[in-house]
Amino acid sequence: MDSNTINKKQILVVDDELSILRLLTFILSADYDLVIKKSGIEAISWLEEGNDPNLIISDLMMPYFDGSTLIRNLKISGFYRDTPVILLSGAEDLEAKVKEMPFKIDSYLEKPFNPAVLKSKIAELIN
Repeated sequence: MDSNTINKKQILVVDDELSILRLLTFILSADYDLVIKKSGIEAISWLEEGNDPNLIISDLMMPYFDGSTLIRNLKISGFYRDTPVILLSGAEDLEAKVKEMPFKIDSYLEKPFNPAVLKSKIAELIN
């Protein structure tokens, strides 16, 4: 492990779309230590191993265990309640959906998103 990796903040990325995972890896891996999970179930399993990311970026719509379920589980757990979350989604009326959620979403972006906007939101939340 080189010295740059040690100082990087860790981001858990949860998305089932390979193209989005590739894009996020391309735009974020130089600045952050990314942990990629393709479902909410994989993400919960990784978190239950004692991992504690600085930020979570999650897709809203995924099969079986969607982003809303994932985030609700994290926010009701005492341990991840304060971990910032950015929600990504191609869902229509995303703003209304976020407002209806019974827990706080720190930020959200509609897909397709502007990489510069995502980077600035991440910087606001964890840098």
